[in-house]
Amino acid sequence: MEKIIEVSGVSYFYAEDDPWVLDDVTLSVNKGEWLSIIGHNGSGKSTLAKCLNGLIVPQKGSVRVGGFDTKDETNIWEIRRLVGMVFQNPDNQFVGATVRDDVAFGMENHGIPREKMIDRLAQSLRLVKMEKFADSEPHRLSGGQKQRVAIAGIVALQPLIVILDEATSMLDPEGRREIIKTMRTLNKEHGLTVLSITHDLEEAVNSDRILVMNRGKVVREGSPREIFKTPELLEKIGLDLPLAIKLRRLLNQRGISLQDTALTQEDLVNELWTLRSTM
Repeated sequence: MEKIIEVSGVSYFYAEDDPWVLDDVTLSVNKGEWLSIIGHNGSGKSTLAKCLNGLIVPQKGSVRVGGFDTKDETNIWEIRRLVGMVFQNPDNQFVGATVRDDVAFGMENHGIPREKMIDRLAQSLRLVKMEKFADSEPHRLSGGQKQRVAIAGIVALQPLIVILDEATSMLDPEGRREIIKTMRTLNKEHGLTVLSITHDLEEAVNSDRILVMNRGKVVREGSPREIFKTPELLEKIGLDLPLAIKLRRLLNQRGISLQDTALTQEDLVNELWTLRSTM
């Protein structure tokens, strides 16, 4: 598959005497995939995200995005056109008095002609189901709605990659589901490459691939099914397992033999129903 991001031997520290926040990290991201990068706070996830759009440049190694090296300053604006970031707190991203103004702001900064701006604004709000709120004040929206507006602002710029940096951590469960569903639609139907930086393993379950980080290193990589086959590693580095994984383990301990295929609550219910029907 075509690689859109290539990270080779990247190491980074914030101050001369501090330990490496990233320590010899190597990874690649395929065009159109959903990659979740998981790890506890301080594992290097957010620092890695900043390396991917050129906000910081590593002291060692290289980062190439769409073929552009982030160390070459002449590439920075090209890279930032390719990569959009949605952060933890959407309030920190709002600059417009209305939703419409806010989504238009980034396009104005990129010098997009007015006719195209109007089309893209309408399309991006429609994609995130916020077209009815175009004239609303952003601070009056719910947390999930605010985050959808932030996503619309990024989508309007038509990047190839969107990085969700703990973008759902401040939302309630319903808000989380809304955002993940919206991004899943953009990923599957529009070919958007999505990197989800998170410590919420419930979100990571539906990824195409997962990277596990600990103390600045990539310690595990694989499909969700491969990663959750050995939940002991995730627990050891301080991550909270998805509810379905916990329940499956408890049921196995009580003599109800289940396979290791159920990753979501829906999967587990279906597996239990199948088991019941064969008894």
